[in-house]
Amino acid sequence: MMRSKHIDMLHGPVMGKLIMFALPIALSSILQQMFISANVAVVGHFVGHQAMAAVGGNGPIVNLIINLFLGLSVGANVVIARYVSTNDREQSQSAVHTVMSVAALSGIFLLFIGIFAARPMLLLVDVPEDVMNLAVLYLRIYFLGMPFVMIYNFGAAVLRSVGDSQRPMYSLIAAGIVNVSLSFLLVLGFDLGVAGVGIATMTGNFVSAGLVVFFLMREDDMIRLNLRKLTINKKHLLRVVKIGGPAGLQGVIFSLSNVCILSGINSFGSSAAAGAATSLNFEFVSYFFVNAFSQATVTFTSQNYAMCQIERCRKIFREAMACAILMSGTTCLVFTLGAGVFSGLYTSNPEVIRYSVARMLIVESTQWLPATYEVSGAALRGMGISMLPAIVTLVGSCLFRFVWVYTVFAMSPTFQTLLAVYPVTWIITGCIMLTSYFIIRRRLFAERSECGTCTPLDF
Repeated sequence: MMRSKHIDMLHGPVMGKLIMFALPIALSSILQQMFISANVAVVGHFVGHQAMAAVGGNGPIVNLIINLFLGLSVGANVVIARYVSTNDREQSQSAVHTVMSVAALSGIFLLFIGIFAARPMLLLVDVPEDVMNLAVLYLRIYFLGMPFVMIYNFGAAVLRSVGDSQRPMYSLIAAGIVNVSLSFLLVLGFDLGVAGVGIATMTGNFVSAGLVVFFLMREDDMIRLNLRKLTINKKHLLRVVKIGGPAGLQGVIFSLSNVCILSGINSFGSSAAAGAATSLNFEFVSYFFVNAFSQATVTFTSQNYAMCQIERCRKIFREAMACAILMSGTTCLVFTLGAGVFSGLYTSNPEVIRYSVARMLIVESTQWLPATYEVSGAALRGMGISMLPAIVTLVGSCLFRFVWVYTVFAMSPTFQTLLAVYPVTWIITGCIMLTSYFIIRRRLFAERSECGTCTPLDF
């Protein structure tokens, strides 16, 4: 019964299986974002734009703190996928329990970091004074649920390593329904404002984590979770860190650059912060298609490269890239053309809408560009090359954003000048990553082909 939810990544047509794997990831992320957006809309309409900025503007801070550990889940996906492709039950089981142990411990660690570092982090990004206390309150409550966030994300990575992207989606749907229902109840019924939204979010994270653990405990032997066997195997941990560490570092540095931009946005006041937070809801949706096909790329490539199916790896890259650009680009077009209407769903404040539309015309319209470096970087990670994509992203995007903020934006301190950094850095990073991918791929594929009869690849 559980096997029926798995996807055979090693045989048959690629396109349909990529879509079957990626769409549940994209849809689950979109649904999750819709639930988050509902929280933003609730406080925006019933509490005020300061509360809206406090809830919606915390994303870059949260990502900065947790991305290092979420990067490790990428490593977990690759490691377990390779064991599954070679049908190594013993090593797969050991890796699963190592991964879930790391998830729980990292969640507890982040809980304390988030609670004690909330105000200093918000001060660093110049959160407007009229938003500060609300933002601190929301951030601290959010991080109380960080163990659940980590358990869900690592558990979802385990399920996706065998091609199951549906049950993580079901978990998020259930969590989102709980989240939104509680938000309305606590904000409208009990007048808890930002605190009510934070409590609802934490409860939703608990539900998603609980469901993923439940699914893993009922899986077949290859990835079944037994809570009594939770332990950390040094060998597996090092392999997860080798692949996922650079991805996490990339995420941290990338988020740091976004925090730098957030500081510039906050300099225009709380209306600009609220407008940027509104636009982000639509940017996330477009990016989710890119992210979904990137996750499909790393998982499919990992299994096929381990089994030396070189031509299939090439096909995975081509078709995943095409799907990511097409699906993300379609949403970009829709949201950009209806920027004013969509922004009005979150707020009736004309100043907030003005800033939101300004951002959507520059950023949302080009949100498909990250596919060029996300999919190619994912393909490299699937082949065991993780540090290079991190370095390329650091040089091509993150460092350039810092330079832009302190040079171009400093000379022309307008909202539009600040936001132009996004498409410019996406183009630079995409060109560098694609070039790196084709050079590295040629060498790696030649080495594997020279083996003659290929044997399954270890680490």
